[in-house]
Amino acid sequence: MKGTNFSNPSAFTLLGFSDQPQLEMVLLLVISIIYILTLMGNTMIILVSYLNPKLHTPMYFFLSNLSFLDLCFTTSIAPQMLWNLKGPEKTISYAGCVIQLYIVLGLGSTECVLLTVMAYDRFGAICRPLHYDVIMHPKLLQQLAAVAWTSGFVESTVQTVLIFQLPLCSHHRVDDFMCEVPALLKIACGDTTFLENELSIATVLYVVTPLGLILVSYGCIIRSMLRVKSAEGRRKAFGTCGSHLIVVVLFFGTVISVYIQPKSKYTQNHRKFITFFYTVVTPSLNPLIYTLRNKDVKFALKRLLGRDSSEKF
Repeated sequence: MKGTNFSNPSAFTLLGFSDQPQLEMVLLLVISIIYILTLMGNTMIILVSYLNPKLHTPMYFFLSNLSFLDLCFTTSIAPQMLWNLKGPEKTISYAGCVIQLYIVLGLGSTECVLLTVMAYDRFGAICRPLHYDVIMHPKLLQQLAAVAWTSGFVESTVQTVLIFQLPLCSHHRVDDFMCEVPALLKIACGDTTFLENELSIATVLYVVTPLGLILVSYGCIIRSMLRVKSAEGRRKAFGTCGSHLIVVVLFFGTVISVYIQPKSKYTQNHRKFITFFYTVVTPSLNPLIYTLRNKDVKFALKRLLGRDSSEKF
């Protein structure tokens, strides 16, 4: 009961990059630009996928889910970061911290599962082309998407409840630019062994296992691609997977660096930049990656813009 007063502060101080004030104005400009690009790019992907009948396929259904997820993910972090960077006040309310942690954990876990589902979709398209339309029917697509979103927020609910039951130190200074589990664990005054063990289990379930399944899927995909005799056929098969594989490497690579790498490997500032990359930068890159490497999206976008222009005249 002694820790109760500590566990319910009115607000937290997000230290962020306050030890490098010369960097804050640069970050304010950079994050503003990245946030605008994220909103525009992901909204574009959703609109193009919805408005063009040719893109009403499983691949673009999941891509639209990913774009919507990235919109929510960045919006749960970037506005608070911009607010704290523009002035000396670097606080977030207790309720705001709880909500931010819940949303970030939920969306991050959902993305891990969703990227796995997208790898399964690519496996079906390349390794089971004759049965693909039968396997990936609309009802299954909805069920897979529901599993991704539901499982992500179930994990988030457990983590958020456990982390805010811990007695927290009286200074309530979070050495990060957002409310995240590793940073909040550092200001806990009680025994965190149970939560650290639970976090390890969650990391295995939502990071290691999905990544393993993705690698297995791509192992099967590569084996099928090698059986294709024509170079054009192999190039086309790789083209449908290349964008997804790049996104997987960017997202899982940075998440693993934060949650799995030994604590001594990176300084706290390095960890902040890695966290910044996968929470803010990666969502802005995803639309660019899929657009540049995907002829269908580029064609649909040009057609949509062309139609809009013709309608104006």
